[in-house]
Amino acid sequence: MIGRMGERLVAACDGASKGNPGPAAWAWVVAGAARTPDRWEAGPLGTATNNVAELTALERLLSATDPHVPLEIRMDSQYAMKAVTTWLPGWKRNGWRTAAGKPVANQELVVRIDELLAGRSVDFRYVPAHQVDGDPLNDFADRAASQAAVVQRAAGSALGSPEPPAAPDTPAGAAPRRKASGGRKSGGGGGGAAARSGGSSSRTLKAKFPGRCACGRPYAAGEPIAKNTQGWGHPECRTAAAG
Repeated sequence: MIGRMGERLVAACDGASKGNPGPAAWAWVVAGAARTPDRWEAGPLGTATNNVAELTALERLLSATDPHVPLEIRMDSQYAMKAVTTWLPGWKRNGWRTAAGKPVANQELVVRIDELLAGRSVDFRYVPAHQVDGDPLNDFADRAASQAAVVQRAAGSALGSPEPPAAPDTPAGAAPRRKASGGRKSGGGGGGAAARSGGSSSRTLKAKFPGRCACGRPYAAGEPIAKNTQGWGHPECRTAAAG
């Protein structure tokens, strides 16, 4: 189990779903002494939603770390964080029902996380998703989860796996896909091609519907997209055009 008495672990976890629901995976990463990625693990989930992937990533991180060691967890999922830090006490009082009287979604995972948090010193830190030059641990977990979702295979430092690459659809020679907005990772409503249709051209959004980038490659619903001179498409294509 990861962690030593007297130290404070800094970690991040993330989940990915290519389609929401679609091929999904989870990932966690623990920082070394230099606060850079050290130990990590990722695993496939088959077909699942973003929310299931995010909660599973948190559950796997808590299971892998020593409960006696203080832990800081960096996450970009407001749903997963609020589920266990804000909404959970009320759900328990209501017999695992929401304020509207409906059964709590993903209850089995939430109950397991609640058990793993009991008696532990855990500090949750929200880090905005898809931020240029964002948190390196969150970026690492994001890439690891995305890669595992695509290939549906386990990976990690214990398996001798190389550092997770950029998204597999990144064009050769282009910069790795970086995080470029502070929006939420999962969910998204509203009309138009993206979950949100406003904002500056520097923002990336979640595509509400499948589409095709000006480069000719398609993007799926739920994938990050950005507005470029020819409409909506892959964020890296916008970056390449700007360069």
